[in-house]
Amino acid sequence: MLEDVRLWQSRPLETVYPLLYVDCVCVKSRHEGAVKTKAVSVALGVTLTGEKELFGLWVRATEGAKFWLAVFTELTQRGVTDCFVACVDGLTGLPEALESIFPHTHVQCCIVHQVRQALRSVVWKERRAVARDLRAISSAATLNEAEAALEQVAQTWDAKDPTISTRWRRDWDRLTVLLDYPPEIRTVIYTTNAIESLNFSLRKILKKRGAFPTDEAILTGLYLGMQRIAKKWTVPIPEWKRALNQFAMLLGDRVPTRA
Repeated sequence: MLEDVRLWQSRPLETVYPLLYVDCVCVKSRHEGAVKTKAVSVALGVTLTGEKELFGLWVRATEGAKFWLAVFTELTQRGVTDCFVACVDGLTGLPEALESIFPHTHVQCCIVHQVRQALRSVVWKERRAVARDLRAISSAATLNEAEAALEQVAQTWDAKDPTISTRWRRDWDRLTVLLDYPPEIRTVIYTTNAIESLNFSLRKILKKRGAFPTDEAILTGLYLGMQRIAKKWTVPIPEWKRALNQFAMLLGDRVPTRA
């Protein structure tokens, strides 16, 4: 089975993937008698026909740009030459590494994760109000409207928790990439939900397992689990043709005509 995993992990990929989603799932691993948590990175692409394709699974030994450079370099070696937009969950070093390998790719940080992060420091009775004000940013029609909504968040909430607006300003350029695109594309890049549905199912499987003895066992276990739940996570992107048509108008020759 490990050989099957290796063949799958090294298989050739398509040349162009309009969308790339990157996230991680945590697993328990036993090392020298002690159990610790390891992060497994998951990369999923959307093909020109709107189908979801899982590129691979990588057990992270280190955090940061060096790890991600290796992952994205591997993808180029397997045939990937272009990706239009990547939606990621603020993983350390990932945006910089991705942009160095795929310089024409726009990196959008997941809005849903950003809102969740902000709400962690908010008292329970005020969470609904804060979430409403943050939604005004992500639902803005233009960058000017988004900036005005962020300023309103700062005026309303900075006295109680200045970290909310500070986090959004820090990641602003990558949180507002979606505003460069029409609604047909915004709906598929504002969040990593496309890959989180896969991760959610994998976590349910992992709950029934104890700690894995090796990294190879982790990959094999996740690979088998992924195969069992394939019907759930491989559902095509809804209304994909409309989004692809918008990409074609915006990006021209970067979108192959055969699609």
